[in-house]
Amino acid sequence: MTDYDVLRVFCGPGGGYGNELGVVREGSVMPEREERQALAAKLGFSETVFVDDPERGVIDIYTPTLRLPFAGHPCVGVGWLLDVPELVTPAGVVGVRLDGEFSWIEARADWAPQRTLRQYGSAAEVDALAVPAPGEWIYAWAWEDEAGGRVRARAFPGRDDGIEEDEATGAAALLLTHQLGRALNIVQGVGSQILTAPQPGGWVEVGGRVRLER
Repeated sequence: MTDYDVLRVFCGPGGGYGNELGVVREGSVMPEREERQALAAKLGFSETVFVDDPERGVIDIYTPTLRLPFAGHPCVGVGWLLDVPELVTPAGVVGVRLDGEFSWIEARADWAPQRTLRQYGSAAEVDALAVPAPGEWIYAWAWEDEAGGRVRARAFPGRDDGIEEDEATGAAALLLTHQLGRALNIVQGVGSQILTAPQPGGWVEVGGRVRLER
């Protein structure tokens, strides 16, 4: 088995929760896309990242079934792990900064895969949702405190790849921030926390806590 690290990204204030991420630091040991896709499927994380150039921050991202040009929680996690000023993805160059307990990325909303952003009337409605049938990638959200920018959210990838619910998704949070045009404090899944802030020129910052699992 290829060596890999496991991170938890977008952890809650106490360091718990967060979305697991597999990171193969030596991407050169597995250069072919077919091999990478097979490993991502075997590991079963919502995303697995292969680092092709740690100094330049060149990365390659896979779900269990497909390759992604950009994804939020992998970039936040790998940015923290490599401690580099930027990451190079197929979608574009992602800015990275570390600020105390938070790791931040800056990316564009048009890099994020299409998501259905579905607003509900209350956080309780979001909490009560059953996992929908596969077919549509749904980001269910509601205001917990609209004046304070606090959001309750859950994410259902709908890919039929074993990931029924994504604990924390930076790309969907980026899209919601772009749509609303304001900074957000999102509690997603069981207890993960995502912070966001719109920036000039269509950019959005997405940040969270990262922990090394193994």
